[in-house]
Amino acid sequence: MLISSKNLLLTARLEGFAVPHFNFWNDMSARGHVASAESKKVPIILAWAQKHESDLNINEALNLGKFYGASAKVPIVLHLDHGFSPDIVKYGIDNGFTSVMIDASEESFEKNIVITKDIVEYGHQRGVVVEAEIGHVGTSLDEEDTSQYTEVEAAIEFVKRTNVDSLAISIGTSHGVYKSKTTPHLNFERLSELRKVVPVPLVLHGGSSSGDVNLRKAANLGISKVNVYTDLANAALQVSTGKSYRSILELLEEEESSIQKLDEHYIEVFETHKLYESEEQTFVGAL
Repeated sequence: MLISSKNLLLTARLEGFAVPHFNFWNDMSARGHVASAESKKVPIILAWAQKHESDLNINEALNLGKFYGASAKVPIVLHLDHGFSPDIVKYGIDNGFTSVMIDASEESFEKNIVITKDIVEYGHQRGVVVEAEIGHVGTSLDEEDTSQYTEVEAAIEFVKRTNVDSLAISIGTSHGVYKSKTTPHLNFERLSELRKVVPVPLVLHGGSSSGDVNLRKAANLGISKVNVYTDLANAALQVSTGKSYRSILELLEEEESSIQKLDEHYIEVFETHKLYESEEQTFVGAL
């Protein structure tokens, strides 16, 4: 069934674990994500990102997400990830996403607030929760730039003025593939400071290849949602390397299986099972 992420992330924040956010880009990846959630018997966030619209447009994503989410044996959040266009985000709110992210982090602080506040008001009127970003999670091109860590006072002001439901922060991860072979250095001190004073769940983007130890520690210290995409896409791609298949269907089955296995690994890393260690009434409330 499809659910909102609001109480789920609040429970994660309280109990010190993270909910996995897995991007899908076709029906095979969506099936693999849902299969991992059913295998581990935990809710997940099934997400489509606006940057993938040239390969899978928003209506195709909604049809796939609503079908697989509604038929899943566990609760599924259908999330619009990195919505850069307010019009696209509002369309997603109106047509079935149960959670959305408005990403105006490239804008000035004040303009980010104005854009985010508008989406929050629009979403809340329709029962949809909203994530936003402050600071800047870089790419492999600027991964060594630490100058845009999320500032504590700015985060407090941003949440207060926008009433956003969750906040993506920058503590040292990057989107895409890291240039170096080593795992990134994460600013756990900044994360701890933010967790103490920011009243909404914190989100970590760029989870791929950021290191299992780093990610588990981040979840324990206050990250309530971790986004993963690149590792999953690469896992599917690597299946076909140096191996022949009898049919395209056999290849797709192998790709789906590889995605499911990696999803299950991250679910373990994020300790999402802690959801069931809470009191039963807390779990029910989270759905």
